[in-house]
Amino acid sequence: MKGFVFHGPGQASWQDVPDPAVKEPTDAIVKVGVVTICGTDLHILKGDVPEVRPGTVLGHEAVGEIVEIGGDVRTVRPGDRVLISCITSCGRCRSCRDGSYGQCRGGGGWILGHLIDGTQAEYVRVPCADLSVHPLPGALRSEDAVLFADIFPTSYEVGVLNGHVRPGDTVAIVGAGPVGLAAIATARLFSPERIISVDLAPARLEAAHRLGADAVADAHEAPGQLVDDLTDGLGADVVIEAVGVPESFELCTRMVRPGGHVANIGVHGRPATLHLEDLWARNVTITTGLVDTHSTPMLLRMAAAGRLPTGQLVTHTFPSEHMEEAYDVFSKAAETGALKVVLGGERYEVAVPAA
Repeated sequence: MKGFVFHGPGQASWQDVPDPAVKEPTDAIVKVGVVTICGTDLHILKGDVPEVRPGTVLGHEAVGEIVEIGGDVRTVRPGDRVLISCITSCGRCRSCRDGSYGQCRGGGGWILGHLIDGTQAEYVRVPCADLSVHPLPGALRSEDAVLFADIFPTSYEVGVLNGHVRPGDTVAIVGAGPVGLAAIATARLFSPERIISVDLAPARLEAAHRLGADAVADAHEAPGQLVDDLTDGLGADVVIEAVGVPESFELCTRMVRPGGHVANIGVHGRPATLHLEDLWARNVTITTGLVDTHSTPMLLRMAAAGRLPTGQLVTHTFPSEHMEEAYDVFSKAAETGALKVVLGGERYEVAVPAA
């Protein structure tokens, strides 16, 4: 089969790789129908995630069809259309029993496209299949469902829930990539007074407006001043970091109000300075997190009911074999206007949002 293989920082290719096989009785083999590229994959290619070894097939988000299962799999069977979660859960360890699937100590957590071969291939082996794939309702298109493998549960759990967004809050979201945009959509579920989106790319700020941001700010044009102006100098109740660079994290800590929350989502490959000389007396809570995906079934139900935007996030679609082109488009989002790039499925046209 074909797969997109990481060969080291800056090097990857769509090439022949061995077909996956059932190794454990809890495994499932999935024929990948729709797959997408995550910002984390770009961090891997930049060398920010050194645990990924050369020779690994990348990817941790997909929708596909079960073609084979191990003898202990009970919840799915061949022929089922399923969402492959970005997080694998053994269901037995202390972390999983607490609902912290991202911290699974029984061979799970974030392993697909990280510690084992991932989803950017024609077929993928999914360990612990009973808890790591989700059967999909017929009403939900695969191209929409794939967004719930990672970005929607990540934005909701690590951003909105960890940040304790409440009715009437001012929420500032730094980064208007796919996760930041999904954070706008899921923060709106809690009826904040206003949502402020910060980014460098005009096209992404326009997308933030379309998805419900009440105000937008160019990251180079004093976004902290905008937050101060809108809150009478108090600062934002919740600030969500959805970029993963030191500058954006430090900006978040400057925009939060005393007693507020900073929820870090971004994947960081470099140290960021924690300015405790400014923060120690301000009662600020800072959270980090890897998504647990405990919310995925609920979010899928909401998507099937039309309660969450999905189509607005997908700007480019490609045939699966155009993986290298898709990576190039996604990595040059400032030039291409790319938000979420989807490969496979029914549509292959390229659609670029108006600037």
